Amino acid sequence: MWLNFLPLWSEVRRSYRWLLGACILLHGTFGISANAQPAKIDTLLNESVVMVPKKALFTIALETTLYLPDGGGPFPVAVINHGKAYGDPRFQDRYRPTLAASYFLQRGYAVVVPMRQGFSKSEGRYIGVGCNIESNGEMQADDVQAALDYVGAQPWADKSRVLIVGQSHGGWTTLAFGARNYAGVKGLVNFAGGLRNDDCPGWQNNLARGAGAFAKTTMVPSLWFYGDNDSFFSTPTYRNMFEQYTAAGGKAALVAFGNFGTDSHGMFSSRAGTAIWQPELDKFLASIGMPYEPLALYAKFEPASYMPVPPKTTFAALNDETKIPFVRDTGRAGYKKYLTVALPRAFAISPSGAWGWFSEGEDPLKRALEICSNFAKVACRLYSVDEDIVWPNESVAQ
Repeated sequence: MWLNFLPLWSEVRRSYRWLLGACILLHGTFGISANAQPAKIDTLLNESVVMVPKKALFTIALETTLYLPDGGGPFPVAVINHGKAYGDPRFQDRYRPTLAASYFLQRGYAVVVPMRQGFSKSEGRYIGVGCNIESNGEMQADDVQAALDYVGAQPWADKSRVLIVGQSHGGWTTLAFGARNYAGVKGLVNFAGGLRNDDCPGWQNNLARGAGAFAKTTMVPSLWFYGDNDSFFSTPTYRNMFEQYTAAGGKAALVAFGNFGTDSHGMFSSRAGTAIWQPELDKFLASIGMPYEPLALYAKFEPASYMPVPPKTTFAALNDETKIPFVRDTGRAGYKKYLTVALPRAFAISPSGAWGWFSEGEDPLKRALEICSNFAKVACRLYSVDEDIVWPNESVAQ
């Protein structure tokens, strides 16, 4: 494992912050799932994975997912930045925002999804900087810059038309990167962005001040999405962030969409959330002169019909793993892990004791059943979908 070093050593202020925070790991926001089996490559979305070099004192490689339209390009580019789950970032799976990738592919964009250093299979180590949330964002932005430096050298990329998108910790990374005014970037899109650290008194105010600091040098407009039942950022927190950002000169529009499900923090990853963010993003893209209408040439990237969700039942409480039929302790432990990951998600079981789950990615219901079936002697059936139990209420022999 390479040691982490900040690439721009000439910038004394940022180097000092790196040294100050080198041994402190921040608690962050979620948004990354850990699937029961390695995610398959989605050939329908022309998905591929490359290792992008990030040059610092040592060169490290960043695991980066690409979704490219058919043809040689050059295509406008959408970079999508991932969130941060609790726990060791090395155990987070590669982020695969297929709903968003499908949206951008239909409009002729190349989609780039870098895993920042220390996450998943990216080399290096995630380094926090204590309670200095602003510096954390700046450090994460280094990885976005490395990805764009790589993309700009690819023949399929139109480096004059770039959009930066991020969810949760990735949204904070997006705002930090926007302050660099990287050539070709036309706009920023922030889905529930921020970094929560309950160990730091007044972290909410630190977040707002950091947003204001980023705005002072950001020239491009941004679009923000926040909900009122967000488990990480309360309504006063995100509104304070937005107010300080715009007061400092940031050009931003806020879509405050109220409550969403049981936790609006996961809206971007939810199928139901597309009805909220896609029309607003269409308008934003049009306003900054970027492609915003689906093209007939790329109709193949429209999402396939999803497996229908079974009706909700009252068989058991969502969080009560002891009621799951058939499975043993390992299955119950797997279910507890399943409850921690982002939506959409599904958990399937078999009378033979097999089980499997899947979250995000392409049709999670179908994938959960496939994973379960790999180990089952008797057909699998869905037990839970998203935040509901869908197992029949009738008594089941165990």
